[in-house]
Amino acid sequence: MPNPRSSRRAARFSESVIREMTRVAREHGAVNLAQGFPDFPAPAFLKDAACAAIQDDQNQYAITWGTPRLRHAVARRYAEAYGMTVDAEREIVVTCGATEAMAAVFLALFDPGDEVLIPEPFYENYGPDAVLAGAVPVYVPLEEPDLQFDADAFAHRISPRTRAVVLNTPNNPTGRVFTGAELEAVARLCRTHGLLAVTDEIYEYITYEGRHVPLATLDGMRERTVTVSGASKTFAVTGWRVGTIVAPPDITDAIRKVHDFLTVGAPAPLQDAVAAAMESFGEAYYRSLRDEYGARRDALLPGLRKAGFHCRTPEGAYYVLADISGLAEGDDDVTFSRRLARDAGVAPVPGSSFFSRPDLGRHLVRFAFCKRIETLEHAVDRLERFSRSGS
Repeated sequence: MPNPRSSRRAARFSESVIREMTRVAREHGAVNLAQGFPDFPAPAFLKDAACAAIQDDQNQYAITWGTPRLRHAVARRYAEAYGMTVDAEREIVVTCGATEAMAAVFLALFDPGDEVLIPEPFYENYGPDAVLAGAVPVYVPLEEPDLQFDADAFAHRISPRTRAVVLNTPNNPTGRVFTGAELEAVARLCRTHGLLAVTDEIYEYITYEGRHVPLATLDGMRERTVTVSGASKTFAVTGWRVGTIVAPPDITDAIRKVHDFLTVGAPAPLQDAVAAAMESFGEAYYRSLRDEYGARRDALLPGLRKAGFHCRTPEGAYYVLADISGLAEGDDDVTFSRRLARDAGVAPVPGSSFFSRPDLGRHLVRFAFCKRIETLEHAVDRLERFSRSGS
């Protein structure tokens, strides 16, 4: 029965299943492979820089849309990594994580009734972001079995009310890194139909196959792309909440206004620390990041398969979407995930949380491998014992 004291808007979505599974993991003392936060320390340089900024009394409001130091560091990084020219004064917003960034973008750019195309499966925030803005999320399945972007399927869902396409690459939860051909297909749809692109690129430096290419660098896309990223995954500081948005000046102006009234600004000393890291860490850091996450992927994936899960090899990000059909014994994904946490001591995320209709993901769970190698090996041992026991 609807809660008469809440809005119709709030009634249209539930709390985060990912955060819920973290509570389940704690309840059972399970290895938490549900929520995507590292269990290893952030770089010492970064932590020292944050402490130094706090001791230097950088503890008051920063400029609402980001400290000049961080905005200029972000602009330099886009130039160095992608050859992309970004105006640090007019085209960057620093937010309270990529989560606030996406919400601010939706609220700033979409009116009630506007339609937003979202590839499915999708990160769980995108639907609620659309609802909060009064927009209509239109989910379009990625093409099985390899979860490819199907341009024809997206074209068929475009209507006069379609305003934008959301693209998350490297992708959570699938681990896909969309190919050059797929990115060009997205760009062609946007150019042909006059659509915006909102890209969530928070895992941009965590790729194993090929290299991340920002959609904004494709022909004709710079002026119609809003690029979201941040420090959380790159520097293992998911609790710091420092996100970034890069967009053309007129779009940035709208986003800055919404961001101002949502949060005022991201934490000032942490912005300074992120800027210091971006100024100091060279390409060797980003290479080691890929290599270390690749080793973590390779520690988890064979163990999942040996335990009876069917899963494709992720090309980026730090998640494995696993098919539980051979293990679930009639359980749906939610029941199985809770049973796995309780009986195996390993907590995943139910796959249905990444789909518009729960039945589409009932055969799937997601594991996060942003953990120490020994944590992953411990989880694999538990899963293999669970599988041998026939539980």
